[in-house]
Amino acid sequence: MKFLHRMQAVCLILLTVISVSAQRITLKPEVEEKIDKLLSQMTLEEKLGQMTQFSGANSMNETMIREGKVGSLLNIRDAKEANRLQRIAVNESRLGIPLIFGNDVIHGYRTIYPIPLACAASWDTALVRQAAKIAGEEARAEGTHWTFAPMVDIARDPRWGRIAEGAGEDPFLGSAMAKSFVTGFQGKTLTGQSSVLACAKHFVGYGAAEGGRDYNTTDMSERTLREIYLPPFKSAVYAGAGSLMSAFNDLSGIPASANRFTLTDVLKNEWQFNGFVVSDWNSIGELVAHGIASNATEAGVAALKAGVDMDMEGRAYSDGLATLIRQGKVPESLPKIRDAVRRILRMKYELGLFDQPFTDEILAKSVILSPENLNIARSLAAESFVLLKNDRDLLPLAKNIKTLAVIGALADNQDALLGTWECEGKAADVVTILQGIRSAVGKTTKVLYDPETSGLVVNENRSGFASAVAAAKNADAVVLVLGESRDMSGEAASRAVLNLPGVQEELAKEIIAVGKPVVVVLIAGRSLTIPWLVENAQAILMGWAPGIQGGNAIADVLFGDVNPGGKLPVTFPRSVGQIPIYYNHKNTGRPANAFYKFSSKYIDEKSTPLFSFGFGLSYTTFRYSGLKVIADRLTSNDTLKVRVNLMNSGKRKGAEVAQLYIRDLIASVTRPVKELKGFQRVVLQPGEEKMLEFSIPITEIGFYDSMMKYVIEPGKFEVMVGGNSDELVSTDFEVIQSEEK
Repeated sequence: MKFLHRMQAVCLILLTVISVSAQRITLKPEVEEKIDKLLSQMTLEEKLGQMTQFSGANSMNETMIREGKVGSLLNIRDAKEANRLQRIAVNESRLGIPLIFGNDVIHGYRTIYPIPLACAASWDTALVRQAAKIAGEEARAEGTHWTFAPMVDIARDPRWGRIAEGAGEDPFLGSAMAKSFVTGFQGKTLTGQSSVLACAKHFVGYGAAEGGRDYNTTDMSERTLREIYLPPFKSAVYAGAGSLMSAFNDLSGIPASANRFTLTDVLKNEWQFNGFVVSDWNSIGELVAHGIASNATEAGVAALKAGVDMDMEGRAYSDGLATLIRQGKVPESLPKIRDAVRRILRMKYELGLFDQPFTDEILAKSVILSPENLNIARSLAAESFVLLKNDRDLLPLAKNIKTLAVIGALADNQDALLGTWECEGKAADVVTILQGIRSAVGKTTKVLYDPETSGLVVNENRSGFASAVAAAKNADAVVLVLGESRDMSGEAASRAVLNLPGVQEELAKEIIAVGKPVVVVLIAGRSLTIPWLVENAQAILMGWAPGIQGGNAIADVLFGDVNPGGKLPVTFPRSVGQIPIYYNHKNTGRPANAFYKFSSKYIDEKSTPLFSFGFGLSYTTFRYSGLKVIADRLTSNDTLKVRVNLMNSGKRKGAEVAQLYIRDLIASVTRPVKELKGFQRVVLQPGEEKMLEFSIPITEIGFYDSMMKYVIEPGKFEVMVGGNSDELVSTDFEVIQSEEK
């Protein structure tokens, strides 16, 4: 009881922080009455059927649909097929409850835009929302009602392959991206033919897998859980997400798909979440492997009691559970079943499926791969690129350059640019980097490309080195495209070594040794350990996996049609031995000190990252000045207002992401050296200045004390603003007790 009372107290405090922007799924009395009526007519098997999701269609699944024993299908990606199956559910089952069709629409349906990690690198929440909107429109046009996205797991370890699917290492940026994806997918209303239900995943802690190894165990304090890993999920819920997905991992000893604390106490009780929870693929069945259940039915009971409402491809609810309930062996499950079915039906009503269960089969022709969709994909890709190095202003290249060599395994590779979880994306739709460059250069420019280097991603083949070096010698400049193949990041693609795979670094060494200007374009789904390249290449552009318009977008940036403005959403380590490495770490009692042996550092590696969180160069320069707080003594009821002057001090129009960080200097528990609390993406003309203002409610700079109560403690704070997490101007302010003001 004491623990529950503490949780209720925390809930009240947190609700005051975010109640202004809350857009959560709300209860509609008329809908709840309809659900009550349906529930009163449903058999136990039909209720369990609503809680069951199968993949694809076959004769057995179709029979179960007729019997009312299936509530959802995934991996149906065709409007005609979806309508055929829906007719079985609506016209042939006893109660005519419609199916909900789900798919992994992660970063586009057919118009594939950059991977989510790249989207986060744009720091452009409005454009990300637009991209999610087009994904939802395309998916809905082909019969999908529900996307298993966004993935909002915080990831501090780039070895974890699924870092590509999220927003990186920071809970504030992650929360902003979560909101953008949810509002983009779901729109202003879920009814009609243009929105899909969002599903924030994987709840929770999945991104903290030990060793960066997918599906591995996670172990963390409740403070870390609440301050780092839960905020993006809360943002998704308060943005209106209608579903969440429970994760594969165990969390401090309790598997996430059987964790009552996270699924019920936090999600459904504290946050008052009114949507439903779906398991990840057979994550309920895998409770047996976790060792907390002896068979699938026992696993189903554990998941049901914890708060998982729908079982994805596990058959843990559909097989055997009804028998146990009728035998009285699971006395607590029936109320849980009613609640689960209510939540699922609620979202089907929100989607308008009872009134309009079928998809307009003509709609896809006007929606899929429309010119507007392709333009958004191209713009977002260009904004996501991060310029890591540009010595002597090598970039942008001149379009009338006489001879340009394009070299590397990924230079003319369509597949790699799609990235992980490409849904219905087709490699044939992809504009490669070579194609983009050829389209962008002038008629007099000769582009040299030798396909001999196309087999150098993961193997040890050096046969193409000689021709690549010859091309470099005959060129005025070289674009060297290096990185990971598509299947080297994403689910089940964890890496123990983050160097360039294969012999790509050896190729880079030979090309750079020629002595010509070399621009390295990196294609990857994570941060890489590339200290040699950083030391020796003249220019480096991080291109991530940029989607089907990636080649055009790369060319836009290489030739200066777009000035790169992306900023890193994740730290780049110098070596794997530094991992985990992230900007908002604690200071420790003995911070790193190169001149003092007994401090927190390595004896064989620097403590600093290769590139810091928030880092990114431009073809112009920006200057911050005049930082000040409007009031330097504030109570917990006040809002911190910070102003800073930003000037484009260079010669080109450019976008800058101004980032605001806070540090609590003295607190009752240790606090990070800095925490992102605001950002603005600003476009300025050469010489233009703009006074930026940030407003941060003091309630948003609190923390969980030793009793896990959310508090705002009086004391001094440092506020810092700049273009990345290292290069900042700073001032301070003080939080005081209300009666002192």
